[in-house]
Amino acid sequence: MKIRNKSALIISILIPLTVGTMSALFSGNMSSYSILNKPAFSPPGFIFPVVWTILYILMGASSYIVYFSNSSNKSKALLLYCIQLFFNFCWSIIFFGLDLFLFAFIWLIALIFIIIIMIREFYAVTPLAAYLQIPYLIWCIFAAYLNLFIFIMN
Repeated sequence: MKIRNKSALIISILIPLTVGTMSALFSGNMSSYSILNKPAFSPPGFIFPVVWTILYILMGASSYIVYFSNSSNKSKALLLYCIQLFFNFCWSIIFFGLDLFLFAFIWLIALIFIIIIMIREFYAVTPLAAYLQIPYLIWCIFAAYLNLFIFIMN
């Protein structure tokens, strides 16, 4: 990946990081996660911000690659990227802020489908951009597992 514009790359990375930070701020007290009954494979709470930071950086780099491509599909791909960022933003608020675990699970399933479609569109633009989104998809699938079992167990 050749970096054409370092400022644009930084902005591209800061956008999802800001979305994630704002979502966490609007979600309120996420420390309540520690008192929930959780499934066996639930990681400790300190893992989540580390993983999300890495994922947001990958998402930003991926969007940068798409944005600077010459593909005629980039507008559609970036629209899907924005839609999934909105769904991502809202999930934490629904789950942590409102404690609506079933609705959060349904919302997360919708997000996963949007991510899959976005990855397909990114792949049409450039495979590298799509591959950078795969860890995000896997993490969201894992999050759906956690979300579902938290709903069942609480």
